Amino acid sequence: MARLSHWLLASATAAALMAGTAQAQESNRFVMVTHGVPSDPFWSVVKNGAEAAAETVGAELEYRAPSTFDMAKMQQLVEAAVASDPDGLIVSFTDEDALGGVIQEASDNGIPVITINSGGDVAHKYGARLHVGQSEYEAGKRAAERMQEMGVEKAICVNHEQGNQGLDQRCDGFLEGFDGNAEQLATTYDPTSIRNAIVAYLNENSDVRGVLTLGALAAEPMLQAMREQGATDMFTLGTFDLSPGILEALEADELDFAIDQQQYLQGYLPVMFLEQHAKNGLLPAGDVATGPGFVTPENAAQVLELSEQGIR
Repeated sequence: MARLSHWLLASATAAALMAGTAQAQESNRFVMVTHGVPSDPFWSVVKNGAEAAAETVGAELEYRAPSTFDMAKMQQLVEAAVASDPDGLIVSFTDEDALGGVIQEASDNGIPVITINSGGDVAHKYGARLHVGQSEYEAGKRAAERMQEMGVEKAICVNHEQGNQGLDQRCDGFLEGFDGNAEQLATTYDPTSIRNAIVAYLNENSDVRGVLTLGALAAEPMLQAMREQGATDMFTLGTFDLSPGILEALEADELDFAIDQQQYLQGYLPVMFLEQHAKNGLLPAGDVATGPGFVTPENAAQVLELSEQGIR
């Protein structure tokens, strides 16, 4: 009996080890490539969402991004991701010319692609299965409508990554919403350059009373300039996307609104969708809109609590 019990225990242990090994071998590997530079807090939240989803489903996630906004480098990163033959690819589709061909190559090779954040209007043309994000053009129009409701007649859209088709669409929608009474101000993503460009533009265009930035990289230098000039109450100030600094400015009533696209979901949902596709052949039947929504001084405190957890 002792020998039989020992044999049964040994067999059960071996079976458990084999099952564990098989389960480990079955874990899926997904690669996410974004254009988000390390200094942009928006993308750390996207990454948090993706990592949380991978941990939940037991998948392996590789997150890759260029150190600067560089489409040639990003194209290389996506090409390397495709060559590694992952079980799924997630890409912020910021430039159709640079990334369209390689996304099509991934699709042709049987790699399911989900685009996030940018490029939802053209992603399906290159074989992407799904887009998770917002309509950037419509979000820009809504920002213009909101500013006009607040009494703004002329405004500027500060574009810190001209050539990023998502940001370009935000400005296009904003300018369309103002029907010719707004202009685009192109800058680099250097904070000092952004601050100086905004101050110079407003000094030369005294009739402009609305300023829209397209993300935290531009919003925080803009706020710094307004504080230094004591001008936060002189202008209607809005931005895309959230960061702790943006939320604190909203709570202090220094910023009038921020357009929220729930970037945590842009990281979390694609991983969950790709896992379901790999295991069960399931995907949503259409694109998934994560925004736009508006965060204002009235609801900023609640959102700030989630930002401290890396979720907003």
